[in-house]
Amino acid sequence: MSAETLLGPINDTHERIGASFADFGGWSMPVSYSGTVAEHTAVRERVGIFDVSHLGKASVTGPGAAEFVNRCLTNDLAKIEPGRAQYTLCATESGGVVDDLIAYWVSDDEVFLVPNAANTAAVVAALAAVAPPEISVVDRHRDYGVLAVQGPLSSEVLTAVGLPTEMGYMSYVDADLTIGGRARPIRVCRTGYTGERGFELLPLWDDTADVFEVVLAAVTEAGGLPAGLGARDTLRTEMGYPLHGHELSTEISPLQARCGWAVGWKKAEFFGRSALVAEKEAGPARRLRGLRAIGRGVPRADCAVRTADGTVVGLCTSGTFSPTLKEGIALALIDTAPGLADGDHVIVDVRGRDLECELVAPPFVQTSTS
Repeated sequence: MSAETLLGPINDTHERIGASFADFGGWSMPVSYSGTVAEHTAVRERVGIFDVSHLGKASVTGPGAAEFVNRCLTNDLAKIEPGRAQYTLCATESGGVVDDLIAYWVSDDEVFLVPNAANTAAVVAALAAVAPPEISVVDRHRDYGVLAVQGPLSSEVLTAVGLPTEMGYMSYVDADLTIGGRARPIRVCRTGYTGERGFELLPLWDDTADVFEVVLAAVTEAGGLPAGLGARDTLRTEMGYPLHGHELSTEISPLQARCGWAVGWKKAEFFGRSALVAEKEAGPARRLRGLRAIGRGVPRADCAVRTADGTVVGLCTSGTFSPTLKEGIALALIDTAPGLADGDHVIVDVRGRDLECELVAPPFVQTSTS
C-alpha cells in the first residue's frame, strides 16, 4: 500500500473479517471477502452489504442552492422534489463528463451530492468556480460513510435493525439508528448500483463502523454476505451501468454512454449544453453496446472490436465473466456508421485471440428494484 493510499472509516473491520484489498480511486478498498461469485450470487438471490465510503460527498448550500445546481448539472431537478434523489452528470463544456453522481434534494437551499471518489475535488471545483457569493460548495468527503445494502431481502434487513424502508425508488428519509444507547443519524435512500432492490445508507463517518457491524449481523442472519468491489463490478456490468473512467469520461459523452436520459434537454442552461445539443442533433459517432461471448472466453476492457472482415469498429470499456449467465460479457463503444444491429456478431481481440461475440442491448439480466 502506498503512502498516499487513503483508508475508509472501517478499514480495521474489513481486515478482521478477512477482506482482500486493492487501490481504487486512491482508496484502499475491500475487493472480496469470500469470493466474488459467492458475493455476487448473494446479492442477486438474497442480500449483501458493501462499504463504499470512498464515494465522495459534497454540500451545496445557500439561498437558491437547488436552482444553482440545476443550472450546472445535466439532469432536471424540477422533475423531482425535496426528499428525493436524482442521477445526474457534471459535464465539460465540450460535452464530456467530469463525473456522474447522485444529487439529494434536501431543500431549495441545500443539495447534497455523492460523486465518485477520484472526481470529488473536480466536481466541487467546477461548481465553486461559478457559484455566486451566497452559495457555498463544500467537500465533505470524510464527514459521512456510505454503506449499500442490496438484494431481494434488503428491506427485511433494514426493518430488522429498525431503519425505514417504505420510501419509493430514488427517495430518501433521514432516520436514527440507536446503537449502544446513542442515536446515530443516517440518511437512508432507495438507490443502488446492482439492479436489485436496495438502499444506500449515509451515517456519520465516525459512526460507520458501528452501523456496519449492526447491519452486517442482520445481513448474515438473512443468509447474505459482505460484498466487495469485485462483486460490485460484476453486478453493475450485468446491468450495463456505466463506471466513470470506463463508460464515461471527459472524452465520452452522455449520449455515447446511453445516458441521454439523464440530460434535461429542455433546460436553458447546464454545463456543456451547447456541445451536447449539437451532438444530439448530429447523432453520436459511437454508442455503448453490450457484447455476449459465444463460446468460451471473456472480453476485457481495452480489447478492440472488429467485424468479420477485420474492420475495427469499437473498443471494450468493461468486460467480465457474468456469474448469473455463466458467460463472458462486455460493454463496448461501437461506431454507429457501420449500422450494426443487436444480434449481429463481431470479433473481440482478447490478447491476440479472436472471441466471437453477439451485440445485445443491456441489461444482460432482468432484475427488479421495486
